[in-house]
Amino acid sequence: MAALTRIGLAGLAVMGQNLALNIAEKGFPISVYNRTTSKVDETIERAKLEGNLPVYGFHDPRSFVNSIQKPRVIIMLVKAGAPVDQTIATLTAHLEAGDCIIDGGNEWYENTERREKAMNELGLLYLGMGVSGGEEGARHGPSLMPGGSFEAYKNIEDILLKVAAQVPDSGPCVTYIGTGGSGNFVKMVHNGIEYGDMQLIAEAYDVLKSVGKLSNEELQHAFTEWNKGELLSFLIEITADIFGIKDDKGDGYLVDKVLDKTGMKGTGKWTVQQAADLSVAAPTIEASLDSRFLSGLKEERVEASKVFKSGGFDDILSNQPVDKARLIDDVRQALYASKICSYAQGMNLLRAKSIEKGWDLKLGELARIWKGGCIIRAIFLDRIKKAYDRNSDLANLLVDPEFAKEIIDRQAAWRRVICLAINAGISTPGMSASLAYFDTYRRERLPANLVQAQRDYFGAHTYERTDITGSFHTEWFKIARKSKI
Repeated sequence: MAALTRIGLAGLAVMGQNLALNIAEKGFPISVYNRTTSKVDETIERAKLEGNLPVYGFHDPRSFVNSIQKPRVIIMLVKAGAPVDQTIATLTAHLEAGDCIIDGGNEWYENTERREKAMNELGLLYLGMGVSGGEEGARHGPSLMPGGSFEAYKNIEDILLKVAAQVPDSGPCVTYIGTGGSGNFVKMVHNGIEYGDMQLIAEAYDVLKSVGKLSNEELQHAFTEWNKGELLSFLIEITADIFGIKDDKGDGYLVDKVLDKTGMKGTGKWTVQQAADLSVAAPTIEASLDSRFLSGLKEERVEASKVFKSGGFDDILSNQPVDKARLIDDVRQALYASKICSYAQGMNLLRAKSIEKGWDLKLGELARIWKGGCIIRAIFLDRIKKAYDRNSDLANLLVDPEFAKEIIDRQAAWRRVICLAINAGISTPGMSASLAYFDTYRRERLPANLVQAQRDYFGAHTYERTDITGSFHTEWFKIARKSKI
């Protein structure tokens, strides 16, 4: 090749290959490199097969870097942590001042901030860019969350606007997120919200299957119907698909043969840790993480089920007559109301971090770029965007007039589903956590007065009063002892 390419991409696992082909397909010639050279050849082969796309492969870093027009822009898609630092070291040996590196992996945001400073000292620009949508998204249009150097973003904006998912009424699913590690942080919280969504859907499935006795055919039908209304989303759509797929290695449906142990990469755990660090309540996301931990205890659960066999739990389930149509409708409403609470928690976490770091995150704009390409894409995000358009300083999604009305309309069904599940011995930690969040948030007075009195009793932590300003301490112990004499 004589002409220089527009951009480079290093790291050709599934996501890297697909993103490279997407960029090339949008008309940007791209150079690709991978430490294991067979991946380079594989990518070139795919580029030929998928329409003779302008992808150029290199087996050594020097010729790879030199094949890109200046100022050079290189996207890395390698595993978070040490591999990123190794790749940066390999590339920077050949880069010049003004060139730019973009990390497209699921990296811890502080690592991105550390690297941005180090690159800055070398005169290089750096972006940490969340990429959501899995392999399909990477190939045909992901949701992109770039944060870091604004100058670097401007160098690549024309590419990102074309490569990102395109939503007809709201445009490309990319925006400049903010400085530092904001792009990675936003992607991390996106994944935390995704954990909550998946857990809530799993609970809806459990209630319908265990209490409602729905077959996979009935489940597929219910989820397909749900996907035509307010729950229209990627996760509901793929869930409906899953219920319809027969087992290719035996009788029945594949979903019933999948082991009930959930894996995880860590972004959900980071989200919960950040929520705790920032003192932001995120109970639905926490419940989804705890559920994954408990799912991992398969052997212990098998033993526990034997211990409690005589507890009559099976009898509870078999003794309940159920109106299937009503249950399906109730569960739909409970799922939607629970989902509002989960997203409210995620948005509050983003806002708290934005204030702490001075990122000035635009929450409505984040909802907009999540409308396409990403795993949590849903029609519901349009309502979130509109809520922040109505009031950018909204304290909580729950108090937006439209969402408040939707919750009020659905709360009876929501409570029925959770009561039904509790009485049937089916756990709904995500839905229950969402309801508890709502019931706590909407109450003017909580029993926290008693907790604060206890803290003052045993630790002299003081308390405030409802009727007089200031800080007070009472010798509770002495008063109580006197009254007992």
